[in-house]
Formats: sequence, C-alpha cells, structure tokens
Amino acid sequence: MSVNKVILLGNVGKDPEVRYLENGTAVANFSLATTENFKNKNGERVSNTEWHNIVAWRGLAEVAEKYVKKGSLLFIEGKITSRSWDDKEGNKRYTTEVVANNFQMLDKKSSNNSEENNKEEGSVSTADNDINKKEESDDLPF
Repeated sequence: MSVNKVILLGNVGKDPEVRYLENGTAVANFSLATTENFKNKNGERVSNTEWHNIVAWRGLAEVAEKYVKKGSLLFIEGKITSRSWDDKEGNKRYTTEVVANNFQMLDKKSSNNSEENNKEEGSVSTADNDINKKEESDDLPF
C-alpha cells in the first residue's frame, strides 16, 4: 500500500494559464509559493520560499480560469507527478508537478461586490465533474 497526497497552503505566483485540448478538456497551469519562516541558531529570522507547479484539469481548471489570480491564497490538495519530454534541441527535460484534486480559495472578501465574492470563495473538487450544472443552480455548494 502507498499514498501520494500533497497539501499546500500558499499564494499563486501568476494568473493561471488555461488551454483547451482538442477534445475540449480544460487544463490550467500556475505556480504556488509556500513560505516557511523560522529563526536560525543565531536567532535571526529566516524566510524560505518553495515554488510548486500546479496542474488542474476539467472543471477545476475552468474555476481556476475564472477566479484564481496572481496573489490568491489557495489551499490545495493533490498528488505529486513527474514527467519528462524532449525539448526542441533534443535534450531530455524533467518536471515535477502537483496535480490538484481540489482547492479552496481563502482570500478575504472585500466589501465591494460582496455577492460576487460569495460565489468566488469556497471549495472546488474534481469530483464536481459537471460544474456547469452547479453554476446554473441557485444552491451553490460553496
């Protein structure tokens, strides 16, 4: 038995790049920064930031396209994946990514446009395969 589960809480580094495959499937890519603050043995405050490449598919990618922006605070659950490819010069390239299973937007609501912000805040999961049906409903799950 094995487990591949990642939980991240951090800020989005750039607006998601969303593309649609030939079959209409949406895929979003963006970076997420997680920062660890601590004091070293000399008592000095040290800040260490890690950057994570995030991939979201289908309905989750569509939500990211609409609502996730640079600086957004996200709680993400997913799994680590690695892949390789050959670049234009024929060199083997490798990357490690977090494939998001769900995420929750944690940004504080602003006082302006509070009805729209209520729709933006919440949790989204890849289990929500038919996101369009949920958006048409008056009973939003978040």
